[in-house]
Amino acid sequence: MAMTITEKILAAHAGKDRIEPGELINCKVDLVLGNDITAPVAIKEFEKIGVPDVFDKERIALIPDHFTPNKDIKSAEQAKMVRDFARKHDITNYYEVGRMGIEHCLLPEQGLVGPGDVVIGADSHTCTYGALGAFSTGVGSTDMAAGMASGEVWFRVPESIKFVYTGKLNKWVGGKDLILHTIGDIGVDGALYQAMEFTGEAIRNLSIDGRLTMANMAIEAGGKNGIIEPDQITLDYVKDRAQRPYKLYRSDEDAKYARVIEYDCSRIEPTVAFPHLPENTRPISEVGNVEIDQVVVGSCTNGRMEDLREAAQVIKGHQVHKNVRMVVIPGTQTIYKQAMHEGLFDIFIDAGAAVSTPTCGPCLGGHMGILAKGERGLATTNRNFVGRMGHPESEVYLSGPAVAAASAILGRIGSPEEVE
Repeated sequence: MAMTITEKILAAHAGKDRIEPGELINCKVDLVLGNDITAPVAIKEFEKIGVPDVFDKERIALIPDHFTPNKDIKSAEQAKMVRDFARKHDITNYYEVGRMGIEHCLLPEQGLVGPGDVVIGADSHTCTYGALGAFSTGVGSTDMAAGMASGEVWFRVPESIKFVYTGKLNKWVGGKDLILHTIGDIGVDGALYQAMEFTGEAIRNLSIDGRLTMANMAIEAGGKNGIIEPDQITLDYVKDRAQRPYKLYRSDEDAKYARVIEYDCSRIEPTVAFPHLPENTRPISEVGNVEIDQVVVGSCTNGRMEDLREAAQVIKGHQVHKNVRMVVIPGTQTIYKQAMHEGLFDIFIDAGAAVSTPTCGPCLGGHMGILAKGERGLATTNRNFVGRMGHPESEVYLSGPAVAAASAILGRIGSPEEVE
């Protein structure tokens, strides 16, 4: 029986030759992930289970990244709970401030996730790792607790939707624009509990950074996971990083899909999502005059080297508008250091931007850039719900790094071509 890449990975981890959408299965997991918001709840539930130790200290990753460096007493207490648990159980992959990065940037970089893996994380954007050809998905903190105790988790096998991206990308169009365009087309529930399989010429020519961005936002369309078949670009990325063996899976040519959706990338412009949903998208040519107060370049969606280079390319030689605050947040310490050595920090700081240590910070309204009542922020983050970055009466717009940098210069949402 023909199967999709998602079905093949899940079948292998369930010890089955074949599975079908809708089937309930129990899978062994390769990695369990938690952060400083979700892990404390999971730790409390883990202690209720009554097992003496975690199933495998090397298969758990604990990364305090949301409110760290700690912004207040409450966040410090949460981080301490994670730290104490990591010490008690001798968790190998615990990342403290100074070594920490935004979790979904850090794990691929450190080789903790790879092709063919099953990864669960108590964070909705755990779907990021599908860019490497893994099945990865967000779960609740109680499922995380069960995963830490048993090394297993149950799933209902999702149906798959194939998204085929043909043609060549236009200038300043990247993975963020492709996924925003897709979510704008199908809606925030357009792939509800389904596997979003991204393929086609444009995907094969997309960098790993761009692929990670696309898989990251699968959840914003309701997807159970986002996934891209591994190819040479994938192998070049993981070969010197992988900390354990990996296996490549590919969809069968006659695999069954719930839907097949095609996009001509030559017709896709840089795209902006308006408040208060990621589906509320407009091409940059139809944005109009939207003045902004703040720009954030960073997050698990667009805090990687390619993103910082793109923003720096646009803003070099310009100044951040006098009415705008610009915050740049590299995704990991490695990215931070590389950006610094490449001179990107000089470019940002000379332009009037602030550069932060790695943190999720403003994306979830945590810290390092909270919006006040009536303010508008443009961010390279993944979510723009009501109150997402601060006051319930603030507004969040989403874009890629090039549009974000251009908008910081213009004082309004605009195209990079306007500042070239």
